Amino acid sequence: MNVGTACTREVVTCLAATSLAEVASRMRDHHVGAVVVIDDEQRRRPIGVVTDRDIVIEIVATGLDANTITAGDVMLDGLVTVTEDSGPLEAARAMRSRGVRRLPVVDGNGALAGIIALDDLVNLLSTEMGHLARLIERQPKREAQKRP
Repeated sequence: MNVGTACTREVVTCLAATSLAEVASRMRDHHVGAVVVIDDEQRRRPIGVVTDRDIVIEIVATGLDANTITAGDVMLDGLVTVTEDSGPLEAARAMRSRGVRRLPVVDGNGALAGIIALDDLVNLLSTEMGHLARLIERQPKREAQKRP
């Protein structure tokens, strides 16, 4: 199983010039905690991520005006992405190395294809572990059937 099968395909996006007030509004409207910043509406290449935590810590807690600060002002440099065919362990390593809980998923052209969250990876890995557990349970029964 790969990241492309577990990621969320309906991704809320914005441009770097979008105000954080608008970003927060999109988060609320779509019930998400992160918005992927893209380079432009046609190519849709991810260039950053803004999270609800970024807005609270960087703007609200410091008393800055969310109408004048943009997504590009607060997104972190050096965005890490994974491709649709990446495995869950590769995505987990990328998350761990950057200390993030979400990664944009890109297609072969580098365009945004989805977003994978830590929760998605846990679900994916737990499903795989369940399959392995059932295999372990069945193995002795299969041996008993073959060698009575």
